[in-house]
Amino acid sequence: MKRFFDTIKNIFKIEDLRTRILLTLGYIVIYRLGAHVVLPGINPNELAGLERQTSEGVLSLLDMFSGGAFSNASIFALGIMPYISASIVVQLLGIAVPYFQRLQREGESGRKKMNQITRYLTIGILVLQAPTYVANLHAQLPPDAFVLTGTFFTISSVLILTAGTMFVMWLGEKITDRGIGNGISLIIMIGIIARLPYAFFGEAVIRFEEVGGGLLLLVLEIIALFVIFMVSIALVQAVRRIPVQYAKRVVGNKQYGGVRQYIPLKVNAAGVMPIIFAQALMFVPMMLAGFGGESMGAFAAAFANYTGFWYNFTFAFLIIIFTYFYTAVTINPQQMAEDMKKNGGFIPGIKPGKKTVEFLDSIMSKITLPGSIFLAFIAILPSLVMLAGVNGQFAQFFGGTSLLILVGVVLDTLQQIESHLLMRHYDGLTKSGRIKGRGSSNAI
Repeated sequence: MKRFFDTIKNIFKIEDLRTRILLTLGYIVIYRLGAHVVLPGINPNELAGLERQTSEGVLSLLDMFSGGAFSNASIFALGIMPYISASIVVQLLGIAVPYFQRLQREGESGRKKMNQITRYLTIGILVLQAPTYVANLHAQLPPDAFVLTGTFFTISSVLILTAGTMFVMWLGEKITDRGIGNGISLIIMIGIIARLPYAFFGEAVIRFEEVGGGLLLLVLEIIALFVIFMVSIALVQAVRRIPVQYAKRVVGNKQYGGVRQYIPLKVNAAGVMPIIFAQALMFVPMMLAGFGGESMGAFAAAFANYTGFWYNFTFAFLIIIFTYFYTAVTINPQQMAEDMKKNGGFIPGIKPGKKTVEFLDSIMSKITLPGSIFLAFIAILPSLVMLAGVNGQFAQFFGGTSLLILVGVVLDTLQQIESHLLMRHYDGLTKSGRIKGRGSSNAI
């Protein structure tokens, strides 16, 4: 305990680190305040219908990622997800479009151009999503909820929602540049944490008033949540440190007297992105049902059942597929083999060139499988918890994207703080000083 308080004192002794933390907290406060500012023209006392719609199912995930702004009809209702969607599209374009492939190879200048394209694409997505959100407000809220109506309300709301998301994106970039941690990831994490008190209160009401079980079951659920969170941190840390047998093959280097190096391969190189990809596709059946009418009713119902077999089976299958897909996008065996050859490196017993590419590709195929199965299990864990009787909103914290984001962002932020401490010869946050982050500035 004394070590912990000494570390806190050391953090605030470092002026640059103290300033970064305070700026980060300030930006987060602005974001949380904006999440409670209701769109002009809507009576905030008439939002019960929207709250019921986001209390369970897929829309509860959207509400969680926006920190409750979706159910509040806030100016930040669309949150940061349009930007995440645009980022995914740009990354996919980097596979198939030569122009984007060239930008990826141009270093910092290429990265700036891709970021600018991502911003423009975000605006394009918002132009489509914002009218849809306004239409959903008209469908879910009673007529008395609207102080303003007609075209003026629609156009003004679309502009405000678009500006709101762009402002949130700007806050995230400011946190990354001037604060601590990755801004976009922190904003998503804060949104998730902001929903925890509401979810816990809802679970407490169920335990004490509706289903039963009382204090004992509630305490057991809290203990289980804490254990799952700590075990997840330990597993993520272990995966980041584990000397994978296949990836531990050393590389000799003739130019530097046979210096040995490790091949930079990971059990889970895709991170949380496969879950986000799969989650986005799981919205498609509901969208098709809206256009297909009653003929799509049974199909949509199967995929709208968050705890149903077909929903979870399809979700897990897509995650495994996307894990392989995203790993293939982020790790290029051909490029690794070429770089190795340029630097005079080689894998003992493997011929340079095509054989090295085949060997690296085989390694990634083998070590990606357990990583993809782990991701799929974590993703469907909330559904299993819900089947055990836990409230849907509270169950989201037992696994899925929310848990992985919380664990990843916490580790990355602590790693940055520890780096500042160790650079100035202070003790880190752990005795070993080896908090492992994701080693990337990418969001989530």
